Amino acid sequence: MFQQAGRGYDMAITQFSPEGRLFQVEYAIEAVRRGTTAIVCKNKKTVVFAVEKRSSELQADTDSSEKIFKIDDHIGVAIAGLTADARVLIDRARIQAQVNLLSYDEKISVKDSTLNICEYKQAFTQNAGVRPFGVSFLIAGIDADGKPSLFLTDPSGALWSYFAFAIGSGATEARTFLEKNYKEDMSEDELKLLPLKTLKEIMGDNLNKNTCDVAFILEKDRKFKLLSVEEKEELLNKL
Repeated sequence: MFQQAGRGYDMAITQFSPEGRLFQVEYAIEAVRRGTTAIVCKNKKTVVFAVEKRSSELQADTDSSEKIFKIDDHIGVAIAGLTADARVLIDRARIQAQVNLLSYDEKISVKDSTLNICEYKQAFTQNAGVRPFGVSFLIAGIDADGKPSLFLTDPSGALWSYFAFAIGSGATEARTFLEKNYKEDMSEDELKLLPLKTLKEIMGDNLNKNTCDVAFILEKDRKFKLLSVEEKEELLNKL
């Protein structure tokens, strides 16, 4: 098939270049790198989400989040990349969680929810007429056995398991800070502050109740909770 010089392998159809690269996937990963920073940490009992928020004085609903979402009562996700792409995947994950509950009378596990998303992402890297999703997820929650899990998915459909991780534009600096300060045996109170301390390293004095979003899944109820503005301010005061 005829290929335009220098452009054949990075156009609409995702195909391997002679060097074995998928340029469309690499471009999608670059979209993630340019996104706002998202951080998720877990210890043996708790999961904490924190994301950078680009707020505006004109926004009406300050208690909503465009970067942290609930998949099920026990599972949440922080994103970096294209929010519109993320919504399609999150809606699909929410439906799958309810199908699992109706079919098997049990809540879907964090890993199974992640695998469902990854399989759908991967299909968009090998079919003509589609493009990869330009978003990465940090999916975390607490399963029925009481154990927290945290997984990263990227636009290729791959996944990895972590104790703590960061994605987005400030990811490199955030990961360096987490590597130095994260401990698996951290208390719940210490874990609640760690993602915010990490954001503080990146954002400096720009970090405040309007420029971040925070969510918890705590041991006591194992339910996803997005913090209100007042709750974020109280938590930030502890820094």
